Amino acid sequence: MPEQIPGVAQTLEPLVARVLADNPSPFTNTGTQTHLVGTADLAVIDPGPDDAAHVEMLLRAIDGRRVTAIVITHTHRDHSPASRALKVATGAPIVGCAPLALEDLGPRADASFDFDHAPDRVLAEGESVRGEGWTLEAIATPGHTSNHLCFALPETKALFSGDHVMGWSTTIVSPPDGDMAAYMASLDKLMRRDDRIYYPAHGDPVENPQRLVRGMMGHRKQREGQILRLLRERARPIPAMVERMYVGLDPRLFPAAERSVLAHLIDLEQRALVAQEGERWKIAA
Repeated sequence: MPEQIPGVAQTLEPLVARVLADNPSPFTNTGTQTHLVGTADLAVIDPGPDDAAHVEMLLRAIDGRRVTAIVITHTHRDHSPASRALKVATGAPIVGCAPLALEDLGPRADASFDFDHAPDRVLAEGESVRGEGWTLEAIATPGHTSNHLCFALPETKALFSGDHVMGWSTTIVSPPDGDMAAYMASLDKLMRRDDRIYYPAHGDPVENPQRLVRGMMGHRKQREGQILRLLRERARPIPAMVERMYVGLDPRLFPAAERSVLAHLIDLEQRALVAQEGERWKIAA
């Protein structure tokens, strides 16, 4: 794919374009990608952070066309806040994921929830919004957040994967709202579909999505195996596990890695494989 320039609309296929927000970070890659679906009328998926310049660029890309729906995959602050300004500018309803008023305890700058998210319509599994020549069908994919939705575009067999499957990195699963067991079940759910391509909110399009999802599931299983091997040696606190498991990781990402390890540990604890002992974790007796 050609290099993206923040604010410049890039056509991905006849029904799909994307506009990159200027919010790069170690957690967002080059930034949050807003997708425009349609030609005569549009859906805008994940309008992005509360950034007036990004909203102005979106309006330029919309170019006077009617916006049928402003569609939200989940309510992290780099995805949903711009929906309010876009609704004022276009009159379009905000649809998609449910509000979620749970503070994420993780350290990630993009991980705090958008407490002001107030959708006009919450979409459940299988419900959809439509425009001229396009349909967006909601697919419940909890794990990264409990309210995360992906959206299928059956006309071209594309899937807008939000943060559940990204084109540059595995997603963070950060308790208390992030749930590793739910995340793995959602990956398995996507594995059983036959989508042609994924358009994630971060990173390039995924052109062989089933292979990537299979690899992501294997990666998580490997992480789980690492944790169990380390704890079979001796009880350990989470930072000590991260130091052994994530050799060469950017130090800025260590706190996020600790959240993912905690998510694995909670899942393993629920399966009676590990137990917590103060700040340390150990193999269950």
